[in-house]
Amino acid sequence: MSQPVLEIVPSRGVADASFLHRLLNYVFWKTIRGRRGFPMTVEDRQATQPELKRVMGPALLLLFIIGDILGTGIYALTGQVAGKVGGVVWLPFLIAFAVALLTAFSYLELVTKYPKAAGAALYTHKAFGIHFLTFIVAFAVMSSGITSASTAARAFSANFTAALGLEVGNAMVVLIAILFLGLVAAINFRGVGESVKLNVGLTMIELTGLLIIIGIGFWAIFHGQGDVSRITTFTPAGDSGVFWSVIAATTLAFFAMVGFEDSVNMAEECKDPSRIFPKVLLTGLLITGVIYVLVSIAAITLVPAAELSEGETPLLKVIQAGAPGFPISIFGVITMLAVANSALINMMMASRLLYGMAREDVIPAVLGRVHHGRQTPYIAIGFTTLLAVGLLVFAGGVPQLGGTTALLLLGVFAIVNIAVLVLRKDTVEHKHFRIPTVFPVLGALTCTFLAGPWTGRDPVQYLIAGVLLAIGVVLWFATVGIMRRTQAARA
Repeated sequence: MSQPVLEIVPSRGVADASFLHRLLNYVFWKTIRGRRGFPMTVEDRQATQPELKRVMGPALLLLFIIGDILGTGIYALTGQVAGKVGGVVWLPFLIAFAVALLTAFSYLELVTKYPKAAGAALYTHKAFGIHFLTFIVAFAVMSSGITSASTAARAFSANFTAALGLEVGNAMVVLIAILFLGLVAAINFRGVGESVKLNVGLTMIELTGLLIIIGIGFWAIFHGQGDVSRITTFTPAGDSGVFWSVIAATTLAFFAMVGFEDSVNMAEECKDPSRIFPKVLLTGLLITGVIYVLVSIAAITLVPAAELSEGETPLLKVIQAGAPGFPISIFGVITMLAVANSALINMMMASRLLYGMAREDVIPAVLGRVHHGRQTPYIAIGFTTLLAVGLLVFAGGVPQLGGTTALLLLGVFAIVNIAVLVLRKDTVEHKHFRIPTVFPVLGALTCTFLAGPWTGRDPVQYLIAGVLLAIGVVLWFATVGIMRRTQAARA
């Protein structure tokens, strides 16, 4: 019996599935294809595929970008950043914004030059033509979705217990996070996709929570509460000096800035992307950067760095310090919705990407099976959920998981910045955004620098990233071996 076709609902991080898995099909078959009797190529398939409907104008795209960046990072990691630098907690967020901005410029040149979905995988393939590298970049993006979802699940659990006033140990926090991931998997299995309207609603909830923090913080400042002098107080962690403490904090803060790269996957659903993308993406980054700095200033003014760095619910402490009468449960719900949205979207993206690769014979076909009743990729959903649960159990807390997400994407960003320079020789007929050469050069250097062990990054992050990528390599070579045996049998 033939497999049912997966119904893909356009949503954040998932809309690129169709183009991306066709791209991966192309690079895979370029590696091992060559004899008659094999499936048609990507060019043949593209001829029969309808284009995505262009429904997103500047306003919806701006809300999409802001909503994609806001979320788990600032809600969960502000305290950990403060623990490394003290009162100047705003500085690492500002540096992370600058580094993200450099890479955003590179994405802008590429997305206006090649206004297609698939993002980094497409640019890598066009620039280098190394099929295995294209696959690894795509798998790294998928893996970053899993680590990000695990981070969000951990943050959800911590805020859930704090909002209810429960005093529980680490084991219970992990258990609640696992149950939450099970709920996300059930929703994912049921086939609930997020529409643009839902994305806008959740974005407004995320934004509201951060504006509450800013409002409470600056209200307290104007009424003489808190200690404004803390924002210029530097307190390094351990024996680290100023420079390396700030760099170590920036590697954590960078997790809060990722998400803007997802917007390039919406290029095929935007009206006139070559024209609107530069202004909208830069505006979205600027707005989120300002919000993060203001949240950091409000937080450190009301709560000392040492206290802010304790536990995994830093912003709840800010509410309690600045507005004791504010219902803590309400803000807890806002925080949980913000991080829950991040988990759901990332797990949807990861499972659909895995499904796409499996259906195009890029990884073992069993991962591409679709449930007959729900028309969802249940094997891929189960596989990615098990990976996320494994990370929760064995990888540690929010800093380790969030840091691994940033590590994976820093590697991807470095490749994208280099791809800009390589693709300068490739000309297109339409006008597109072009950046000064120094931008991608600085982008590649800063991303590579922040990904290195000299930053004080926890070694477990390299272990987690290495294990995830090793799984991808095993899947790749397993599929190559199967296809080659099939090819030999048909010869």
